[in-house]
Amino acid sequence: MAETLGLLVTTDKHLDYITKIVDAAYAKGKDIEIFFTGKGVLLTLESDFRKLAGKARLSVCDVSFRANGLNGREEDVPDIDFKDFATQARNAEMIARVDRYLVF
Repeated sequence: MAETLGLLVTTDKHLDYITKIVDAAYAKGKDIEIFFTGKGVLLTLESDFRKLAGKARLSVCDVSFRANGLNGREEDVPDIDFKDFATQARNAEMIARVDRYLVF
């Protein structure tokens, strides 16, 4: 079983670092999970967000998405299904599952 890397993204900065970390972990065969919350949900609409597609299990805090004025833009987020808009419970589940956990 592959080691799992979890990332919590709470800021609308550092998408370049996040994609590089994901690329490196993916190349090493790691499983990757990312939970976007707070201002981090704004990154979901950046063009480079697509670089994460297919490399990580992506989840977005639904409450933060709405609180940041993105309600109605769910379909604009690539590689995110309606079930991937979740509560903070998804983050707690991720923490319990992963071997390493990074916070941005």
